[in-house]
Amino acid sequence: MNSKIIGIVLIIAGVALAIWGYNLYDSAGSQVSRAFSGDAPLESWAAMIGGVVCVLLGIAKVK
Repeated sequence: MNSKIIGIVLIIAGVALAIWGYNLYDSAGSQVSRAFSGDAPLESWAAMIGGVVCVLLGIAKVK
């Protein structure tokens, strides 16, 4: 039971983190940065990847 609660919390946190990372990636400042340098901010990639990892770990805990 306790493992399932942790899994659900990880899934919710992972989804929120991935959405936050996508919002960072799609922000106006990021678009200007990509236009000049061609690189996306590291924070956005880290948040999106971290969110996916959290979701996967959460799914593994819920099973």
